[in-house]
Order: sequence, then structure tokens, then C-alpha cells
Amino acid sequence: MATPYTPTVQGTGMRATIQRFGGHLAGMIMPNIGAFIAWGLITALFIPTGWVPNATLAELVGPIITVLLPVLIGYTGGRMVHGQRGAVVGAVATMGVVVGADVPMFLGAMIMGPLGAFVIKQVDRMFADRIKAGFEMLVDNFSAGIVGGVMAILGVLAIGPVVRTITEAAGDVVEWLVHHDLLPLASVLIEPAKVLFLNNAINHGVLTPLGVAESAGVGKSILFMLESNPGPGLGLLLAYMLFGPRALRASTPAAIVIQFFGGIHEIYFPYVLMKPRLILATIAGGAAGILTFLVTGAGLIASPSPGSIFAYFAVTPKGGYFGVIAGIVVAAAVSFAVASALLGFGRKNGDEQAETEPGALPEDETGTGTGTQTDGAAGSESVPATKES
Repeated sequence: MATPYTPTVQGTGMRATIQRFGGHLAGMIMPNIGAFIAWGLITALFIPTGWVPNATLAELVGPIITVLLPVLIGYTGGRMVHGQRGAVVGAVATMGVVVGADVPMFLGAMIMGPLGAFVIKQVDRMFADRIKAGFEMLVDNFSAGIVGGVMAILGVLAIGPVVRTITEAAGDVVEWLVHHDLLPLASVLIEPAKVLFLNNAINHGVLTPLGVAESAGVGKSILFMLESNPGPGLGLLLAYMLFGPRALRASTPAAIVIQFFGGIHEIYFPYVLMKPRLILATIAGGAAGILTFLVTGAGLIASPSPGSIFAYFAVTPKGGYFGVIAGIVVAAAVSFAVASALLGFGRKNGDEQAETEPGALPEDETGTGTGTQTDGAAGSESVPATKES
């Protein structure tokens, strides 16, 4: 299904398959970016460590991140597969994984939403010519209800335990890397785990307890900065703002403010999920930042919460600002450079495909540009081919 965020991809092979997969992720997440920004603003403002703490309004934070956002994603994914009926069944199916896990189930939503819609789509095809006149609404409602209920039960019983197992395994590996002095390599696990919204489990479940013990003995700890460094996310968002798809660029300034100054790192996770290869940028930025922290002897006296630049300064020991700032800057620079390259400095973001003539194919592997293309993004009109300067 083509959308403004998922231009039609033609051809076959691994490259086209990956592009289609990324397009489907973008189609599920991008229509809901406004909800992510709303949650980020509420979190940055009203949590106990926010700018204007308010216990009543802070109660919005948990339900939005754990229920509303996953259900929106599942609803959107279901709608992409089978219209409104798919959206309803996808949302119900997503509630199963929401209840079955104690972490935000965005990955589960991106699985259960389209899967539930696919199942009801097959059921509709099965009964398409077998329903007697006058019973269409009855059969449609009950079939959607039954399929949605069954998929929700499967989500509770199957996906939830899998997520808990993954979370525990990720924490064990991070702890092993810490104990064996392989801290830069920890980014290989921490950054993908963050994107899957396991960041709090790793940070507060593993790194913070270890950091507290170390800080009690020497007065500071680098472990507080492994997951909370705002540099990798800042670099990624800056790359999106300059070189990402034009449909996304307008949302990145607000995301940067929420992420870097508000400390709500979750705001940049959807941008990685839309283009999974960009996880390499945050891994590289995270590893570079940790290495810089090690070289400069940086550390914090407590865990920064939330992970904003202001929270970092608040828990930096006297005389330790250079190393902390250097690690954040290096992480942002490396993440920005890698993400910009992966985005092709604006040439690989899909804009040029939407702007070129629908009858033209992107260049093939040999660079000859041969082949044919039947159509472009849905609803587009034929226009003369253009070439970006």
C-alpha cells in the first residue's frame, strides 16, 4: 500500500525487499508521530524530574506510552492491510501484547496489527460469496470480533513471554560487557534495545544499580552515561532534519527539543524504526561517546533523569564537564555523519523516486537504469522526469 511515507518500490531482490519492509514500518509509525510528540511534551513537562512537575498530569505518561501509542500503531498497520476492518482487528490484537508485557510494545504492535488484519482479510475472502442476503452485517461483526479476540489472546500468551525473555537476556549481556571492561561494545546491544523501548529495563535494571555501587566508592561512574547519552539521538535527528525524507523534516526540530533538552529519548526511536539501517548510526555514535568518556575519565555522580543535557550538567562532578561535554559532542557528530551517509545525504530518502516520472525505474545494480516501472506512488500524476541538483 503506497502512502506519502511509503512510495511504491518496484523490482525484486534483497534491496527492494528491505525498502518495502522499511516502507511498511514508516507507514505504521509516521501517521502517529504527532502522538509521540504529544507524549514527549507531556513527559518532559510534568514528570517529577520534568520542567514543571505535576503529579496529576504526569499520570498521562504511563497509559499513553504503554497503551495508546502501541494501539495507534497496531490500528494503522491493520488499516494498511485491510482497511477499516483490518484496523479494528489490528487494534484489538495489539491489546493482547500490551497486556502481556510490562514494557511498551511497539514491536509487538507492528507485528500484531498487520497480522490480525491479514487473518480477517483471509476470513472475509473465505465467506465472501457464502453469506445469505441480510446476514452480511451480522457475519462481518461476529467474524471481526472472534478474530480480534483470538489474536488478542495469542498476544497475551505468546508475545509477552518472548519480550520478557529478550529483556532479561539483553540485561545479562550488558552486565557481562561491563564486568569485562568492554564498554564501547555495549552500544551494539544498548542502542538496538533502546529502539525496541527496552531502554528503561537496561538502564534502571542493570546499569544504574552497578553505577550507584561504583559511584559510592569513587564518587562518579561512567555507567550512568552508557544508555542515557543524548548525543546519538541528537545526531540522528539532525541528519533526518537535513537529509531525511521531506515529509519527515518538519517534525524533527520539535523532536530535537524534546530529546536533547527534555531528555525523552523515546521520541527518536520511531525515526530509526522507519529506516532500520540507521541503527548503525546510533551504535557508532554511542560507541564513540563511550570511548570518549573512557579516554577523558568522565563520569556522573548519579543517574541523569531524564537524560537531557540539563540533567547531565546537574549530576556532573566539579571539574568533570569537559569529558562529559566531549563525549556528548563526539557521539552526536559520529551519529550525524553515519546517519547522513546512510541517508545518502538526501539522495536515498525516496523523494527523488516520488519526483521522477512514474514510468522510470531507479538505476539497477549495473547502473544502466534499464527496465520499466508501471506506476509511482498512489494518486500521483505523470510529470516530466526531474533531476536533483
